Amino acid sequence: MNEQRFPHLFQPLDLGFTTLPNRLLMGSMHTGLEDRVWNYDKLTAYFVARARGGVGLMVTGGIAPNRRGSLAPLASKLTNRWEVMRHRKLTDGVHAAGGRICMQILHAGRYAYHPFSVAPSAIQAPINPFKPKALGAAGVKRQIRDFIRCAKLARRAGYDGVEVMGSEGYFINQFLVPRTNHRKDEWGGAFENRMRVPVDIVRGIRKAVGEDFIIIYRLSMLDMLADGNSFDEVVELGKAVERAGATIINTGIGWHETRIPTIATSVPRAAFTWVTRKMRDEVSIPLVTTNRINMPGTAEKVLAEGDADMISMARPFLADPDWAIKAEADRVDEINTCIACNQACLDHVFENKKATCLVNPRAARETELVIAPAARPKKVAVVGAGPAGLAAATTAAQRGHAVTLFEADRRIGGQFNMAKRIPGKEEFVETLRYFNRLIELHGVEVRLHERVEESALAQGGFDEIIIATGVLPRDPKIDGQDHPMVLSYPDVLKGDKSVGKRVAVVGAGGIGFDVSEFLLHENVPETPDPENVDVKHFFDEWGVDMDFETRGGVEGVQPDRDDPPRKIWMTQRSKGKPGAGLGKTTGWIHRKTLKNHGVEMLAGVAYDRIDDAGLHLTVKGGDGGEEKRVLQVDNVVLCTGQVSENALFETLKDNGLPVHLIGGAKLAAELDAKRAIEEGTRLAATL
Repeated sequence: MNEQRFPHLFQPLDLGFTTLPNRLLMGSMHTGLEDRVWNYDKLTAYFVARARGGVGLMVTGGIAPNRRGSLAPLASKLTNRWEVMRHRKLTDGVHAAGGRICMQILHAGRYAYHPFSVAPSAIQAPINPFKPKALGAAGVKRQIRDFIRCAKLARRAGYDGVEVMGSEGYFINQFLVPRTNHRKDEWGGAFENRMRVPVDIVRGIRKAVGEDFIIIYRLSMLDMLADGNSFDEVVELGKAVERAGATIINTGIGWHETRIPTIATSVPRAAFTWVTRKMRDEVSIPLVTTNRINMPGTAEKVLAEGDADMISMARPFLADPDWAIKAEADRVDEINTCIACNQACLDHVFENKKATCLVNPRAARETELVIAPAARPKKVAVVGAGPAGLAAATTAAQRGHAVTLFEADRRIGGQFNMAKRIPGKEEFVETLRYFNRLIELHGVEVRLHERVEESALAQGGFDEIIIATGVLPRDPKIDGQDHPMVLSYPDVLKGDKSVGKRVAVVGAGGIGFDVSEFLLHENVPETPDPENVDVKHFFDEWGVDMDFETRGGVEGVQPDRDDPPRKIWMTQRSKGKPGAGLGKTTGWIHRKTLKNHGVEMLAGVAYDRIDDAGLHLTVKGGDGGEEKRVLQVDNVVLCTGQVSENALFETLKDNGLPVHLIGGAKLAAELDAKRAIEEGTRLAATL
C-alpha cells in the first residue's frame, strides 16, 4: 500500500476550518490562459485535470489586484464583480472534480512589463525596460485596499483561499529591501516600516474574508541579493504575517533578477528545503517548501526529515496531471517527470506565449490535443526511437493501434542519451524511464539495433509509417577537419573517444554549450542519478551561505569553484553573443557557468584550417580589423549543427506509401525535443 511507502506525503493536513487530503500543493504557474476571458474554458480544463489527479490544493497563476499591478498590458486582473463569473466557472469545475484551489494575488510592481507600473521607489529593474512611478503614501494605501478587494472578489468567485505573492522580487518584495525601497516615510527606513505593506495586506484580507478562508503568504525566505533581507528579518516578517492571519506560509526563493539558478535543471533536487527548515521553529502555522522537487521519493524524504509541512510543485503537475494518484497508488515509474528545462513553460511565458510542457505537450491544451481511442485500430510502424518517435509510438499505442518501433541503436532515446550525460541535465534519465514504461504498458513492439529498410516497411502491411530518424552532424567544411585531433560531438558525448586537456569547441549553439559543460567534468557516468547531486557543492560554486548568516544569503560570500580539468575555447562564425539562441530563462546560467570556469568564447571567426599546430582562425574585430590566431589544442570538437536524416522518408514517399515525417528528420534545429515530442504526439493523436 502506498500509505506505507509515502506516509508523510499522503497524510491529511488539518487547517482548523478545513482539512487538505494530502501534503501536495500545486504551486502558482502562469500559463497565459488567465489573461483572456475566451481562454477560461481551457484554463478550467487544465485545473480540472489536475484536481482529478489528486493534488491536495492548487494555486492559480498570478492575478493582479489592479491594472497598474498587472504583469503586462491586458494581463489578468480581478478588480470588479463582472470579472467574477469567469473565475466562478473555473472554481465550480475544480470543486466538481473534488479539488481545492486558491487564487494568487500578484502585483508586479517594477517587474510589470508596461509603462504604467508603480513601486515603492522609482528604481528600474535590470530585467525590465520600463521605469516605475514611485507611489505616494496615499498610493501605497490604495494598493493595499486593492489587494483586500481582490481577495473579497476571489471569495465571491468560489476560491477556497488566496495566495498573497510576497516573493520573487514582485511589488511586496520591493518594499522589504533597501535595494528597491528608498522611502523616508512610514513605509521605508527601518524594517518595521518596510514590512508594513505585507502585514497590512494580510491583516486586511483576514478581516474582510472571515476565518474560514485560506490565506497563503508567499514569503521570500532567501533573497539571494547582497542587500537582501537577513534571516532575522525574514523571521520577523514570518511571525508578523502569522499574527496578521495567514493560514500557511509558502517559501519563496530568489528574485527574478537574482543571478543564481533557482529552478533550472542544473539545481539539485530539493536544494532549498534547508531554508524552510530554518523557519519551522519560528512559526506555528504550516510551512510549504518548494523548488526542484519533482518525484515522490524526494518529497517524502523532505517531509520525513521535518523540513516542511507541505510540498509545493508547479511544473511537475504540468508534466503529469496524475502525479499524485500515481504516487499514491505506487505507480511511480509511470510518472512523466518534470526535467526542469523551462523550454515550454517559463520560456513561453516570458516570450508572451501560452505555457505548456516539453515532456507533456497536452499541458494547458487539454481541450485541443485530445488522446482518444482510435475509431479503427491500425498497424503502425515508427522508425527512430528518439523523442519524436517515442512520443508518436506510445501515443499511437495508447489509442489502440498496433505499433512496431524500429531503432538502429542498441537502446531507445536518440539524442536524449547524449543529453542525459551533460552535468546539470541528469533529469533526462527520467524521461527515458517514462517512455520505457509506456512501451511496456501499451504493448509497443520494439526492435532495437535494427536499421529497417524500405523493402521491409513496404512488405510489412503497415497502414501508417512514421519516420523519426533524427539528425546527423552538419559538415562544417573546414580545411583539415579529417585530422586525427578532430572529433564530432557524438564522439565526445557517447564516450567513444578520449579528449585531451586543451580543447577547441567549434560552434556556440546549444550543442557547443553542452559539450563544453561536459568537458568541464571528469568521469561523467553513462547513466547519471538525478537524486545523487551534491547540494553543498552547488551552493559553494554559486556563492550561497547555507548557514544564512549573511544578508540575502550571499553578501560577501565568494564562490568556491573547482579548477576545471581542461582549458576550453568556444568559437562561432557569427558576430553575435555566443549562446544567443539558448533558452530565455536559462541561457544566462549556461553562459555564466562556462565563463566562471574559464571557457574563452570567440565570436566572428573564420576557420582557416586544422593541422598539427591546432585550429587556425581569423578573428574579426568590431572595428573591421582582423587577427590571425592559432589555438594550440589537443582536440577540436565539431558542434556545427545538424542536418535531417530523411532519405528513407523520401524513398517511401516516392513509392506512394502512407508515410509521415516528424522531429529532427523533418527539421534539424538544435536538438529541439520540445517540437519533436509535440509533433509525435499530435500526429499520433490524429491517426
